Amino acid sequence: MFTTASFIGLAPILVMSIGAVLLMLQISVRRRIGYSYAITLASFVLAAASTQYSLQVAPLQITPLLIADEYALFFSLLFCLGGAVTTVISRDYLNLREGQNEEYYLLLLLSVLGAVTLAYATHLASLLLGLELLGVALYALIAYPDKQTLPLEAAIKYLVLSGAASAIFLFGFALLYTVSGALAYADMRTAFEKLPESSEIIMLAGAAMVITGLGFKLSAVPFHMWTPDVYEGAPAPVSGFLAAISKSAVFAAVLRWWLEAGLFEHDALLQAVSVLAIASMLVGNILALLQDNVKRVLAYSSIAHVGYLLIVLVACGVGPEPGLAVEAACYYLVAYAATTLAAFTLLGLLSSHETETEEDQLSDMVGLFWRQPGLSLLFSVALLSLAGIPLTAGFIGKFYLFAAGVDASLWMLLAALVIGSALGIFYYLRIVYAMSRRGEEAEAVSAPGVTVSGKLVFYSLIVAMLYLGIVPGALMDYLRTIL
Repeated sequence: MFTTASFIGLAPILVMSIGAVLLMLQISVRRRIGYSYAITLASFVLAAASTQYSLQVAPLQITPLLIADEYALFFSLLFCLGGAVTTVISRDYLNLREGQNEEYYLLLLLSVLGAVTLAYATHLASLLLGLELLGVALYALIAYPDKQTLPLEAAIKYLVLSGAASAIFLFGFALLYTVSGALAYADMRTAFEKLPESSEIIMLAGAAMVITGLGFKLSAVPFHMWTPDVYEGAPAPVSGFLAAISKSAVFAAVLRWWLEAGLFEHDALLQAVSVLAIASMLVGNILALLQDNVKRVLAYSSIAHVGYLLIVLVACGVGPEPGLAVEAACYYLVAYAATTLAAFTLLGLLSSHETETEEDQLSDMVGLFWRQPGLSLLFSVALLSLAGIPLTAGFIGKFYLFAAGVDASLWMLLAALVIGSALGIFYYLRIVYAMSRRGEEAEAVSAPGVTVSGKLVFYSLIVAMLYLGIVPGALMDYLRTIL
C-alpha cells in the first residue's frame, strides 16, 4: 500500500518520470533544442536534490519490488549527477549536428531513470524492468543522431547481443524461481538455505545464467566482444555514459542481488566470478595495449576496470565480513564514473568539431597540450586517475579494492590487479606522451572551442578527481554511515 512516505522515498524516480512526460509534451508541441536541454538538466538536478529529501524516510520498503534505503539513494545521486554532466557535454556535441535532436535528451533521461530503478531494485522483476529501460534507450542513443554506417552498426550489434543476453538471464530467472519459488532477493536467500542437494545444481545453473547475462551488460571477459565496436561507433558523450553510468548501475544492482540473495555463500559461484575477474583484468589490459584508436583503448580499459570491481564480489564471500568490500566498490564506482566521464568529455569536444567523421586516433592527440592546455590537463588527469597514479581518485579506489582483497586473502586476484595496473600505466601514458609532443602533426589539427558550461564541467571533474585522491576521508566516512 502506498503512503506519503512511499512517494517521498520514490522522489528521484517520480521527478525524472514527470520530467520525461514534460519533455515529450514539449517535443510534440514545439521543437526547440534549448527547451529540451533545460527540461532535461532541471530534471536531473531536481532528482539529485530529492535524494536528500528521500533520506528522511530511508530505509523504506516500497512494495516487494523497490526499496528506498541509503544504498539506493547514494547511487541515485551518482546517476543523476552523471546524467547532468552528460547533458551538458552533449549540448556542445549536438549543436554542430544537423537535424532535430530533441529526442536525444528524452532517451538520456529515460536511460538514467532505468539506472535509478536498478539502484532501488530488490526483486528480479524490478531488476529486469530497470535493465530493459536502461538498455532500450541506449540502443537508440548509440546510433543517435548520425546517419553513418559505424554508429548504426554499433547500435545493431548492441541490440542483437543485448537481446541474447536478456534471454539468457531470463532463463536463469526461471530456473531460480523453479527451485526457490521466490523472486525477491531476501526470499530467495531463505529458500536457497533450505534447498535439498538434488536441487542445488539447478540453483547454481540458474545463478550462472543470470551472471552470464549481467556479465554481458558489464562487458566482462568473455562477454566483452561488443564493447570496442560499440564505444568506437557511438557518439563520444554516449560512450562515456555507457562506460560510466550504465556499468555502474548494473554493478550496483548485481552487488545488492549478490548480497541479499546470499549467492556469495556458494563456492562454485565464487570460483566462476574469480575466473571472470582475472580474465577481464588481463585480457582487457593486454588488448588495450594493441589499440591506436583512443575510444577502443578506453573500451578495453573499461573491461579491465570491471575485472577490478569483480574482486568485490569474491571478497564478500571469502572475507571476514562484506562491509569493507562493499565500501570499496561504492568508492571505486564514484571515482571511476567521474574519471570516465572526464575522459570522454575531451573526446566529445574533439569529435563535435568534425562534420563527417569522428577522429579519435592516437595521432589526433599529437600536440594537443600546446594548443589546448586546459583540455589536455583534464584528459591527462583523467588518464592518470584511470591508471591509478597517486593523488588521484583512481589511486584511492584501487587501493581500497586492494585492501578488500588483502582482507579476504585473494592473492591470485590481487596479482592480476597489480599486473593489469602495470600494463595500464603504459598505454595511458602513451596518450599523455602523444599530447605533449610537438611537430608538424600539431599544426595540422584545428583547436576546438569550449563553451562556458563545458569549461565548468571540465574543472568540476578535475576538482572531483583530485579532491577524492587527496582528501578521500569525507567520502569514506559517508559510505560507512550508509552501508
